[in-house]
Amino acid sequence: MNVQDEKVLRKPLFNPDGNIDVRSRRLINFNTTNINDFNNMKYTWVSDWYRQAMNNFWVPEEINMDQDKSDYPKLSVPERTAYDKILSFLVYLDSLQSANLPNVSQYVTANEINLCLSIQTFQECIHSQSYSYMLDTICNPEERNDILYQWKTDQHLLKRNEFIGSLYNEFVENQNKETFLRVCIANFILEGVYFYSGFMFFYNLGRNGKMPGSVQEIRYINRDENTHLWLFREILIELQKEEPELFHEENLQMIRTMIDEGVRQEIEWGQYVIGDDIPGLNTRMVSDYIKYLGNLRYSSLGLGTLYPGYEEEPESMKWVSQYSNANMVKTDFFEARSSAYAKSGAIEDDL
Repeated sequence: MNVQDEKVLRKPLFNPDGNIDVRSRRLINFNTTNINDFNNMKYTWVSDWYRQAMNNFWVPEEINMDQDKSDYPKLSVPERTAYDKILSFLVYLDSLQSANLPNVSQYVTANEINLCLSIQTFQECIHSQSYSYMLDTICNPEERNDILYQWKTDQHLLKRNEFIGSLYNEFVENQNKETFLRVCIANFILEGVYFYSGFMFFYNLGRNGKMPGSVQEIRYINRDENTHLWLFREILIELQKEEPELFHEENLQMIRTMIDEGVRQEIEWGQYVIGDDIPGLNTRMVSDYIKYLGNLRYSSLGLGTLYPGYEEEPESMKWVSQYSNANMVKTDFFEARSSAYAKSGAIEDDL
């Protein structure tokens, strides 16, 4: 049997005969007790991650949406269309995440990493609540439902959702080491490419003085997604250390192809939903930025450069990081280090 075909075993819940030696703990297929011991962690980065994620707690209703309610009807047709479709897409992604993460967690046998996955699942639920709050504020119930389910009725949007959704279903149907690797890469693409290009549209509205409540909701969500991306980057790095035979040339090419396909689909989506009719954005800016994101994600796994010439943030898009970093979360995706911040100061912005 090839290593990639080896089964990934679901962890038992009650396991008094589990291995309590922290040094032998493994990401998958470890004989775990499921005991959460905060003083004995094999994966030392979890401690920083946990504190950062817990400090990020927020509630969508903290944010005032009054101006958005008056701004929304005044958006141009292209802006309003993009707002609706991108929000529908983000609703789908966070809903999918909150359903998929517990499934992945059932097969992760490092209990401290499962703590992180549980927090991420909770935060994805908060994000879904945030999108509902945004929709409830700016439109009537009929319009709300039309926007909420555009991911089913817009064939372009449905098609691209199938890429990640099918990879998630693949692991549900067949749990082996290769499908585990693929579901982790799919999660990395969703968190690190799909979400970030969606956030970019809202930040463009913000720099044009529109929909400030929506922009702040997205900034809080973006802050959480920084930690989620950090988490799955570390999971993949640990998997490389513990299952090196899984990262053979064919699977390395698979990872490259998956990230490249995610970038390709995101560029195609951006050209469809944003185009050249929204002030402050055009198809070239969208394409350059998404290739830059693809490079960041690929290189952060130690795999080199995916798109030569797109290693640096495009000059035309530097305003994106100004918005995403405004809550004082700054992440180096090459080293996956996230700085701490003071929550009391994170709510007030001067941008």
